[in-house]
Amino acid sequence: MPKPTRPAHTRVPQLVLGVYLLVLALIVFWPSHVDKPIDGLLADTLQFLHGHGVPGWVDYTFVESAANVLLFIPFGFLVALMLPPRRWWAAVIIGCAAPCCIELAQLLFLSGRTSTLADVAVNTLGAAIGAVIAWLVTRVKRRTRSRRSSSATYGR
Repeated sequence: MPKPTRPAHTRVPQLVLGVYLLVLALIVFWPSHVDKPIDGLLADTLQFLHGHGVPGWVDYTFVESAANVLLFIPFGFLVALMLPPRRWWAAVIIGCAAPCCIELAQLLFLSGRTSTLADVAVNTLGAAIGAVIAWLVTRVKRRTRSRRSSSATYGR
């Protein structure tokens, strides 16, 4: 009996997700804070920006949170593309479960890392943004395909 294959539209996202997860694993399971080597540069850059009109609330915490959101946008996007279109929202649930597991692993196994619920929240937000983008892309593609097929039918 032939092995069932994944639909063609999920093969590329599946491959990209695999590579992404490898990079993500390197980042989240690095034994120390991954921004430690650029800590001084980041502080200097923020000080420069504050001296040139950037508001004070754009601080280390803001930059770290924004980076955590950006880190998980591809996760939500790729997971949502692999799910049936009407189940895109499940990528948000998976996008919450993954950082919960990550933060728990960091808490239990990596004494040089800090585990926080704030990281779970911003990672989940990133995954949700990615999932919504995937839903929008899928919806636009479906509408475009529908318009093409209806115009081809009427054009005959």
